[in-house]
Amino acid sequence: MSYIIGSKCVSTCDTACVSVCPVDCIYGPINPMDTGSEVEELKKKDKLEGLQLYINPDECINCGACEPECPVEAIYGDEEEAIENGEKEYVKKNYEFFDINLPSAYE
Repeated sequence: MSYIIGSKCVSTCDTACVSVCPVDCIYGPINPMDTGSEVEELKKKDKLEGLQLYINPDECINCGACEPECPVEAIYGDEEEAIENGEKEYVKKNYEFFDINLPSAYE
């Protein structure tokens, strides 16, 4: 289980969560190897529409540091919480972003 970033992050991409993550597991919005540094350049070009950040489920240590830092409250404590809040699509998107198979429990 991993923290999940949901729909409230779309077109916002606030990187406050990135700066507090002790294991640097928050990436995007385009490059799955970039820990948010591309956001500033995209903001300057007004190109954040439809983009979001993602948490790598294989790297997340479930410390919870990111959740209180998100100004738009887009971060869920795990996949189940995200799904309960109507964010199933974003659970899938999160796994797809990192080319990781979605656990069958969340399909």
